[in-house]
Amino acid sequence: MHIRLLRHLLSLALAFYLPVGFGAALPEHDWPQHGHDAGETRYSPLAQIDRDTVGTLGLAWQFRFDRPRGVQATPLMVDGTLYVSGPWGVVYAMDARSGALRWQHDPQVPPSKAAVACCDVVNRGVAVEDGRVFVGTIDGRLQALDAKTGALLWSEQTTNPERPYTITGAPRVIGDLVMIGNGGAEYGVRGYLSAYDAASGKLRWRFYTVPGNPADGPDGQISDKPLKALAEPTWSGEWWALGGGGTVWDSMAYDPQLDLLFFGVGNGSPHDRDLRSPGGGDNLFLSSIVAVRAHTGEYVWHYQTTPGDSWDYTATQQLILTELKLDGRMRKVLMQAPKNGFFYVLDRETGELLSATNYVPTSWASHVDMATGRPVEIPGARYPAGQPALVMPSQIGAHNWQPMAWSPLTGLVYIPAQQSQAFMMKAQPFRVESGRWNTGIQDHPLPTDAKSLAQAREGMTGHLLAWDPARQREVWRSEHPGLWNGGVLATAGQLVFQGQGGGGLHAYDAETGKRLWQSDTWLDILGGPISYSLDGVQYIAAAAGFGSSMHLSASALLPRQGMPAHGGIFVWMLGGKAPMPAPESRPPMPPLPKLTADASTLQHGAQLYTRYCMVCHGAAAVAGAGVPDLRRSPYLQSADAFRRPPLDGLLETRGMPSFSSSLDEAGIEAIRAYVIQSAMDTKN
Repeated sequence: MHIRLLRHLLSLALAFYLPVGFGAALPEHDWPQHGHDAGETRYSPLAQIDRDTVGTLGLAWQFRFDRPRGVQATPLMVDGTLYVSGPWGVVYAMDARSGALRWQHDPQVPPSKAAVACCDVVNRGVAVEDGRVFVGTIDGRLQALDAKTGALLWSEQTTNPERPYTITGAPRVIGDLVMIGNGGAEYGVRGYLSAYDAASGKLRWRFYTVPGNPADGPDGQISDKPLKALAEPTWSGEWWALGGGGTVWDSMAYDPQLDLLFFGVGNGSPHDRDLRSPGGGDNLFLSSIVAVRAHTGEYVWHYQTTPGDSWDYTATQQLILTELKLDGRMRKVLMQAPKNGFFYVLDRETGELLSATNYVPTSWASHVDMATGRPVEIPGARYPAGQPALVMPSQIGAHNWQPMAWSPLTGLVYIPAQQSQAFMMKAQPFRVESGRWNTGIQDHPLPTDAKSLAQAREGMTGHLLAWDPARQREVWRSEHPGLWNGGVLATAGQLVFQGQGGGGLHAYDAETGKRLWQSDTWLDILGGPISYSLDGVQYIAAAAGFGSSMHLSASALLPRQGMPAHGGIFVWMLGGKAPMPAPESRPPMPPLPKLTADASTLQHGAQLYTRYCMVCHGAAAVAGAGVPDLRRSPYLQSADAFRRPPLDGLLETRGMPSFSSSLDEAGIEAIRAYVIQSAMDTKN
């Protein structure tokens, strides 16, 4: 009892201060930034909801978006208003007490842009500062809105609209600058991070993450010097012809005392280094953490987690800034658990590697050499030509974009971790197709029969992992079914909240991992939950919905409770009594056309479907988001009808592009046969 009282008093004291080293206290009732604070800890100092009271949490209110597709946002709560972005970058502002809509803003993104959005038309959140709301759009714009009315203040195109760039990440505001990156490496772009004047939208600086064509000369940007001196010598061949990649599509963190902005850099384009840089090399700044002066963009240091990445092991996963006692002294550190499976602790002033340990099993590298800071690769992991390699983690990663959290009370990081493996093999042959994925990796169709799907599910598991970063060891884990688990929130009530794919929000004891409460939303909660208080009442809020890359491309491997539906915001409070919506049951499979294709045609159809269709319509033709399930499509009934959308562009205005440059009628009919076979096998 004395220990619990001491912890309670400590949590109350922490309620008035930011986590270590971050200056003035934030208002205790708000969640004003993407990660709650500049260090992106996702720790709430609120403690009204604790281990003793969490069992009485109930739904306070819900708000449903007015359009389908994926939901990945972290909401913000500022001055009594909850701000959240939904599919297509639509922004909603709601009364944080009642959920009443105050305004919404639709950026009017052309539906055709969905064709080059690698992982659904999602948006991970907004930034709010000085009466403005900032949001990135899927077609590459950065917009500033009036926080009270939603009126558009300015809009800037941050990317070349003729190139397959997208924006899905949340902006960050530092002083009078708003930072935004972009995505599109699977399609062949060159990544960069930009800083815009928050008041006017004028570009202030830009940092390119990979070198361009040397024949074109310098970019005239702040990144010119480090690219020439550090990055360019690590590339070979004509890397610029395939884009290079290195998009900054998610993580950022800021240390105001050092005036350092830290950002994570993504994978290469193509994924296979032998294609983009035939002579080898580390390919800086791919899969790296980069530190720059926030107000100028001037390079300070970098650390590359996966030199010469060939596995899509991005370093765009969340960065957390805090202080740790290491070897008897306090260190200002940066922590990351990227896709490659190793947990990194760096000195954030210098970039010095302090420790690195794998937090899931890894088959591509045995360990990180502390003398060199480099992973020690296992022979064969780079899948030599003609030889598949079983790689762990798979391209899904040991931890993807879903945010983790840090608790100063327990000294633990809570990671939505994943264990998965996959065969990787060079594409034979490799050809570049405009507007398509060009990763250089051979596609592997997912079997459609129930037994094979069950085996595939068993090989992919997710768990909430409590990790001690000072000792680099696991403290506890909570296993849950399926692979795709959601973002995390830690609170002063000694609780950890986590959403999960398949639906629901769960609360765990932060010290032991015991599950104390759950609420079944049946819609996925993948972005980070938040906590705020108003009128002395603490709330927990989370965005929920179908969608995201896993629901688009691997829905057959995920638990499904009902029909895909519009997502929205769910808000809980102690004693909440609002009714929870129930899932709508799926209608039975309609009568199917007769299947006449032979085995070779079905195999060919599976390969074509995986190459061109799976990214939107789901592996094994099992759709999981707000896109049509081809097994239930009326177009499936007729060969002539089925070919019209992909060959004639019948549905281009709805985001379905023409594939006439890649597919012919025979190929489309083979795909149709594969979809019919899947419908016969899955029946759900």
